[in-house]
Parts: sequence; C-alpha cells; structure tokens
Amino acid sequence: LGGGGYWGWDAVENASLMPWLPGTAFLHSVMIQERRGMLKVWNLVLVMLTFILSILGTFITRCGIIESVHAFGVSSLGPWFLVFLAVTLLSFLYLLFNRMDYLKEENELDSLVSRESSFLLNNLILVGAAFATLWGTLFPMVSEAVTGKKVTVGAPFFNQVNGPIFFSLIVLIGICPLIGWRRATVENLIRNFMRPFAVAIVAAIALVILGVREYYGVAAFSAAAFVLATISLEYFRGVLARHRQYQENYVTALFNLVGTNRRRYGGYIVHLGVILAVIGIAGSTFYQVDTQANLKPGESATLKQFTLQYDGLQTYPTANHEVVSARLTLLENGKPIGTLSPEKDYYESPNPDLSQWSTEVAIRTTAMEDLYVILAGFDAKAGTATIKVIINPLVVWLWVGFAVLVFGTLISMW
Repeated sequence: LGGGGYWGWDAVENASLMPWLPGTAFLHSVMIQERRGMLKVWNLVLVMLTFILSILGTFITRCGIIESVHAFGVSSLGPWFLVFLAVTLLSFLYLLFNRMDYLKEENELDSLVSRESSFLLNNLILVGAAFATLWGTLFPMVSEAVTGKKVTVGAPFFNQVNGPIFFSLIVLIGICPLIGWRRATVENLIRNFMRPFAVAIVAAIALVILGVREYYGVAAFSAAAFVLATISLEYFRGVLARHRQYQENYVTALFNLVGTNRRRYGGYIVHLGVILAVIGIAGSTFYQVDTQANLKPGESATLKQFTLQYDGLQTYPTANHEVVSARLTLLENGKPIGTLSPEKDYYESPNPDLSQWSTEVAIRTTAMEDLYVILAGFDAKAGTATIKVIINPLVVWLWVGFAVLVFGTLISMW
C-alpha cells in the first residue's frame, strides 16, 4: 500500500483471480445448456478447472516454489496438494469419458451471429485470461527447471497480455444482451446496436473535448459507456413493456421486472458493478500522477490543484508502538480544506531483528479522486520529512463497483 496500488499481479493475487475466471465462464455457458441442451462437456470442464485452480492456488502458497510476500515458506504440505491435484484430475477424466453417452449435445450452433456464439466467445476470453495468468505465474518455476535461471515475470507482462483480453471482455458484456438466441437478423442488430453505439461515440468525443488524451483511457471509458447504455436499454424496454401490459407505474414496474426474473436482471446489476470497477481501474491506471518532496516546516508540495503545507513532525507513543506523524495542511486551489497526517509506526521487539517500521498512509477520498499521501522518510533531529503524494482518479468507483456486484449477485441468488 505504500505505493498506492490495489493490484500488483503478485503470485498469490493471481492464484485468487484464476478460479474466478472459469467460474464466471461457467455461469454464462450453463445458460446455453439450460436453454439449448448444448456445451454439457464444456461446462463440466469449466467446473473442474475452477476447482483445480482453487487447489493450485493453495499449492502455490504452501509449497515454496513461488516467491511472494504473501506465500508461506517450504512445507511438507506441497506434495500432498500436488498428489491431490493429480488424483482429482484423473478421477474427473475417468468419470467424464465413462459418462460421455449421457452428455450428447441436443442442438447445434445455428449461427455465428447469435447469443450462444457470443457466450461461447465470452468463455474463450475468460479461459484465455486464466491460462495467460497461469503461465505468467508459473513461468519463473518452469524457467528455473529448464535453464537453471529464474526469470521474473512482473506486472508489465500481465498488463500487456491481459489488457486487450479484458478490454474485449468489457465490449462483449455490452454485445451479448443485444443479440438474440439462435440467429440474429441484420435489422435486429442495427436496431439494437444503434443507440448504445451512438452513446459510446458521443462519450469518446466528449472525453477528447474535455482534454482526455490517453488513447487507452478513452477506449476504456467509451466501452464502459457502451455497456452502461446496453444495460439501461434492457431495463428501459422491460419497464416500458410492463407499464403497457399491466398499467403499472414505472417504479412498480421496475421492481416487478427484477422480481419476476431475478437471474437476468440481477446479472445486469453484476455487469453494472463490473463496469463501475472498470471505470475506477481505468482512471487510476491511465491518469495517476504523483510527486515526491523533501520538506522543512513551512515548505509545501504541489500536485495539480492540491498543495500540502508541511507543519512539522509529531512523535508520540501508543500501547504497542511509537508513532512518527507528519502534520500537513491541505489546500485545494489555494483554499484550506483540511489536514492530513501520514505516519510511520515503529514496533519494537526484544529481538532487534524482529523490530520493524510500518507505513500508515493518509487518504482523502472523493467521487473524482483519491489524494494519497505517504510519509516516505523523515529526519527527527532536523524536523524534515519526505512525502510522496499520489492522485488516483476515480479509484473509489472500484469499491463502489464491488458493492454493486455483490448486490447483483444476491438478487440473482434470491
């Protein structure tokens, strides 16, 4: 957290992400099995992948083969998990082939332009992201086994590989609801896509006019606008249909619409949560700015519209540690708006080797940005402090999106 980030593509972080991807793929493709009797074997494979990747994550953290600040050291548990993985995989393959006669497809894909094919593409993208992440996570181990040298795979690799994959997934979230089952006609596609596509174009133009220049950021925000327009259109059509058919007012129609088809409209709320998170990730990834300054009392550091005036150090004890805090007066466009106090805490141990410092950041959160202030260093005798200041635009929407995602999940499971 001293760097202000929320995801660093650490091996243990990746281990938690990988099962989520095929699990999400299954939740989409099982709808095709329910509706058309297709993808039965594929769905079982997705369920098995989800389970195996969950166990693999435990194996990674317990066997000591992957270096991570979150992983445990080498233990005797690693081989047991590896054996369990092998037994589980072999048992699954045996059961799958033994019951293949019960898993025959009841229908075939009628058209490449259909909701079935878009869901299948969604599956391939999610599984592709899972295996790209798995390869990057395990590559240092493979490299060391083959060449004797461990090659570090860092965040740039994962961003470069998974960035386009996840962007395609975002666009597909908006496309899938607009395509009909079995076979979509040209007229249907034009009618359904015209409004969301127009919203995306207008959003891109507006962003450029407002001075947003980062190409990837504009593309991500425009894709998010496209999906938001799609979700809004689905709700609008449903509410309007109920209003006309049952003469319900629009609020009642909205609640009854969701209540009568919780899985579908709860799923749209989940998609809304994902897009809000995407907005937060795009803003903080492409438009983050930072500065660092070594300050004496009375001096200040400025970053965009914010000025931090350093008022001095404050040192005091607590029950189990010593606190060194930098007192900062925060000004926005020259007007005082509050104070921030980033600090470093010293935890002393009878064993000097176990004594350590920890960093406590100061954060000011608004809907537009997080102002993230770190006490990077200090000189108690001189009274000086080194502070690092980071502006993370829109990052709060990552957390709002997560809350919306959970809410949509609960509605779907009701």
